[in-house]
Amino acid sequence: MTKLVPYSENSGSINMKIDNDLLEQAIADKIDYPIFRLYGWNPPCISLGRNQDDIFLDRDFLESKNIDVVRRLTGGRALLHDNEITYSYICPVSYLKNGEHVISSYKEISQIFIDKFKTLGIELEFGINKPIKTGFDYCMLISTGADLCYKGRKLIGSAQCRKQGYILQHGSILFDYDIKLLQEIFKENVSTDEIISIKEIDSNLTKQSIREILEM
Repeated sequence: MTKLVPYSENSGSINMKIDNDLLEQAIADKIDYPIFRLYGWNPPCISLGRNQDDIFLDRDFLESKNIDVVRRLTGGRALLHDNEITYSYICPVSYLKNGEHVISSYKEISQIFIDKFKTLGIELEFGINKPIKTGFDYCMLISTGADLCYKGRKLIGSAQCRKQGYILQHGSILFDYDIKLLQEIFKENVSTDEIISIKEIDSNLTKQSIREILEM
């Protein structure tokens, strides 16, 4: 049994509060099943990793573009949440076959997306670990073995936190992106050799159709 949380679009602070509240409720109730949530962001929002320095952000520029900033429960580097579908998955460590092992747990949860996207004719595979270039503030430019890629380009980036025997994994599924805006925000070259969107893979797919498949 998996508990599905209805899709909603919220501000960054509300989205992070919902994820946190769901995790805390799972711990308090000692649930033994997963909670799965899909959501969007309104207005667009930068989420910073739990311990990430935000010195690179131009707050005036973000305000001029009506882009919020929030800090995630999870680690990693910053993301622009705009034209995407975001997910969160909460479960007890014991629910997974290899829940104690971080990379194995990432892969076990991410297998859900491999299986779902396969029904759409989209073959995803796990990314290849690459040396981390410390200059990158934009998370999608960093490749790890827990990412999901299409033909070597990153489509889904995920992050985890753990608390009292429970895992919260959430991640960003790129539907489309504005490369000029990304480069203005992160002040670094965003190579289209590194990332890909649903729209680039199949322009006939809609966010609604993706959500319907993921919620089945």
